[in-house]
Amino acid sequence: MNVEDLRGELDSLRERVQRLETELSEEEAVRAWQSLHTYPTYSATTGFLLGIFGAMTSLLFNVIGAPIAGKGPLELIRIYLTFPLGENALRLAEGTAAHYAVPDGLILAFGCCLYLVTGMVIGIPVNLAVDRFASDGPVWKRVAVGCAVAILVWVINFYAILSWLQPALFGGHWITDNTLLPWWVAAATHLVFGGTVALCYPLGQFARNRQPYDPNVL
Repeated sequence: MNVEDLRGELDSLRERVQRLETELSEEEAVRAWQSLHTYPTYSATTGFLLGIFGAMTSLLFNVIGAPIAGKGPLELIRIYLTFPLGENALRLAEGTAAHYAVPDGLILAFGCCLYLVTGMVIGIPVNLAVDRFASDGPVWKRVAVGCAVAILVWVINFYAILSWLQPALFGGHWITDNTLLPWWVAAATHLVFGGTVALCYPLGQFARNRQPYDPNVL
């Protein structure tokens, strides 16, 4: 074998080494990505979406169970509307001289939109907690974590924030008034919300790829 052949073989070996180093770097990058236990950004986005299901279920639960507490089916919506509208929200359907009556359908539409948006926001911490503490656990563990976080959110929102924020902005504390919204009704609504998000968690669970992506394989 002459010198030119040896140089050609050496160049081929160098190219082969470079390709192997590139493939090794790509494989290590893929393995590093797959080794991540959680993906917080994805989990937060998923919680934002799953919060819709939690809000719809908890609202349906409240509408059906409202007569047990001696309330109308739209009472929860009216009470939640007191945050943007103040006390006027409680008189929307009365039609007094000072306040024009608003059809229940319009109250339901506007209030449900507000309720769903709130549920989407609350779904973020609930889903993050389930993903962090019970992603691989049994169903009961996911539900327990989801309910616990939902109750914690309720306590913080109602008694650490709204208890002073609503009076400061609107001159009353209707959301935290037990004569309008009993504490156990609010707690049960949040429990249903947290349990629903936890049960729906597998629908949006982040699935880590087991094999690196190959563009030549369909």
